[in-house]
Amino acid sequence: KNTTKSLSTIKQYNQTLRLIKDFQEKNRCALTFDSIDLDFYDKFTAYLENQGYYLNTIGTVIKNLKVFLNEAIEKGLTKNISFKSKKFKKIQEESESIYLTKDEITKIYDLDLSANEELCKARDLFIIGCYTGLRFSDLSKLNEKNIIDKGTKIKILTQKTGELVIIPLHPYILEILKRYKGKIPEVISNQKMNDHLKDIGKRAKIKEKTTLHFTQGGIKKSETLPKHELITVHTSRRSFATNAYLNDIPSISIMK
Repeated sequence: KNTTKSLSTIKQYNQTLRLIKDFQEKNRCALTFDSIDLDFYDKFTAYLENQGYYLNTIGTVIKNLKVFLNEAIEKGLTKNISFKSKKFKKIQEESESIYLTKDEITKIYDLDLSANEELCKARDLFIIGCYTGLRFSDLSKLNEKNIIDKGTKIKILTQKTGELVIIPLHPYILEILKRYKGKIPEVISNQKMNDHLKDIGKRAKIKEKTTLHFTQGGIKKSETLPKHELITVHTSRRSFATNAYLNDIPSISIMK
């Protein structure tokens, strides 16, 4: 209740708690902080695999569980440090994400979405993300106070890292700001935005076939989809970084 974490992190914590309770119920056991050891880890990760969860989802659940256990030690609720073992690890695999080329971003920018205000806002926010590299958490709190130097730059203290960044504005962003009379388009929820972006990508005919590889339920799988179905809010950040790199912008500047 007192956390300063983002809503998405709180949602993850609640999912972890639900899965631990489900595990208890299915295995007819009563878990305590003292009983969470390597034997529990093996059984719990096997349980999540059998439930069909993705490998990276299981890794996130373990990461969250370790947050809870560290907090329990801080509060003196247990002295059990089994979870600090190298074997009690967050399992993960490299996740495959797409990026959009400059031509694909232009196709999205040029779409006539005037008949659908919500799609228009989602597209415009996405374009701002593609040319600033800001996370959704930062995009969602942008306002006219962040626009400096006579509307030519954005200045923002990033939420996740507390880094102060100043970003020159791309001509597309300047045009968007002009349309909104110097303001930032109104933000919608992350999930709704992701849904809209898939629709927008389809309208822009971004349909190149893309194959993803992943592990689900302990089995390695692959899936081929048209590229527009894989567009999310995070695609804007990845597109920014990749296109900046291809334009010979120094990696250290992109990382900052």
